[in-house]
Amino acid sequence: MTEPHHTSHSYRCRTIWTGAAKGPTASYEAYSREYRVEMPGKPPITGTADVTFLGDPNLPNPEDLLLVALSTCHMLSYLAICARLGIKVVDYEDDAVGEMTVKQKALRFTDALLRPKVTLAPGSDLAKAEAVHEKAHRLCFIANSVNFPVRHEATTTIAATS
Repeated sequence: MTEPHHTSHSYRCRTIWTGAAKGPTASYEAYSREYRVEMPGKPPITGTADVTFLGDPNLPNPEDLLLVALSTCHMLSYLAICARLGIKVVDYEDDAVGEMTVKQKALRFTDALLRPKVTLAPGSDLAKAEAVHEKAHRLCFIANSVNFPVRHEATTTIAATS
């Protein structure tokens, strides 16, 4: 596996407050929180603030996207390790949850719990596949970048034979 600390990676995005089209920030209650994020060569993401901060409940917010980043980073790390070890994963889902609370006088993420449900091909080594989660956690760039615990409680099963 390529060690990530041997290279440098750079990422770019352009964030545009699209809510400006609905009017200026004349008052806290009245302005639109909608935005669009553009990344070179990729589809844009439309987002907003959390509902608590008067955002649109139908759009993702930064808190959602942080949890998405943690969940998908773990998944992609896990799948890559399994592929290299010859462990055949046939299904993967994660019902992740993140918690924000006031800590040190600021609202912040204080915990994230990933709950991957992994299904392996018949004949797979269950114990070996379960052990991969710890390595995936250590390799996840996003989990390594946050200042709160990112825990995982995985459930791993073997698919029924046809």
